[in-house]
Amino acid sequence: MKKIINKPADFVPEMLDGLIKAHPDQLAYQDDIHSIVRADSPVEGKVALATGGGSGHLPVFLGYVGKGMLDGCAVGDVFASPSADQMLSVTRRINGGKGVVYIYGNYGGDIMNFDMAAEMADMDDIPVRSVLVKDDVASAPPQEADRRRGVAGMVFAFKIAGAKADKGGSLDEVVEITERALANIRTMGVALSPCIVPLAGKPTFTLSDNEMEIGMGIHGEPGMKREDLQSADEITKRMTHAILEDLKSQPGDNLAVMVNSLGATPPEELYVMYRKVHRILEDKNISVHRAYVGEYATSMEMAGASLTFFRLDGELTELLDHPAHTPFFTQV
Repeated sequence: MKKIINKPADFVPEMLDGLIKAHPDQLAYQDDIHSIVRADSPVEGKVALATGGGSGHLPVFLGYVGKGMLDGCAVGDVFASPSADQMLSVTRRINGGKGVVYIYGNYGGDIMNFDMAAEMADMDDIPVRSVLVKDDVASAPPQEADRRRGVAGMVFAFKIAGAKADKGGSLDEVVEITERALANIRTMGVALSPCIVPLAGKPTFTLSDNEMEIGMGIHGEPGMKREDLQSADEITKRMTHAILEDLKSQPGDNLAVMVNSLGATPPEELYVMYRKVHRILEDKNISVHRAYVGEYATSMEMAGASLTFFRLDGELTELLDHPAHTPFFTQV
């Protein structure tokens, strides 16, 4: 293991301490050092949005706390769920009187702890609604979509929910528009190398130098197929066609496209991928409203990338374009 860290056990708290010190105008601690909120929380009269999950995926999850997006985030250790108590603490801090929406990935530990936090919040008379992100098409077939993992598509969910809440939407309205957005979001990834969890000190899985795995999850969950490494155009074509088929996309659709690095893949390679995506969509008479190319949901130093398509309608386009400002995402 070669990492720029101190003690492995101190990795997460030291990372969070650095994050808060770098962005004191935007972020603040909430009780436990593993809970982050907007510095101006609570925002009175606005539906509050919270998420949570394991560290190791920056900018997801805590990187999207800020104006126009999330109000708080409970942070677990690397690839580990935060506790229900952490989530409850965040919920109490960010509640501005209109309730709280939890938006998080479809993982067993997160579901258990978020559900417990919601039950405890109810005892405090804080209404809480939950929205699960299930955008990874490689993790289950369409007929079993409820088993799908939540990956980079959650960034778009944060963006749409944050805009709706920012514009004064009610608890029910924020939930409805976020669920509508997620019904139109699909993601697929490809892994080229493993990552190393600091406390484990060894790779999460193994891939030979000439191998890739299509559909691997952001924690190293098995993908669809392990095979010889292929060209950027071939990888991108396979992922693009698989997502379009699952999304049942049609000529005339208007998409937001995200090409996301899993941590070690540089921007240059992502733009090579986007070039191919754009050509395929253009040939199919599908337009791109916005392109997002960079690191949005990572897996430590894993090499690889994910591709996310978000089909837009008029309202979703307006909300996607709404201003937002967080330490890792700014849109004017």
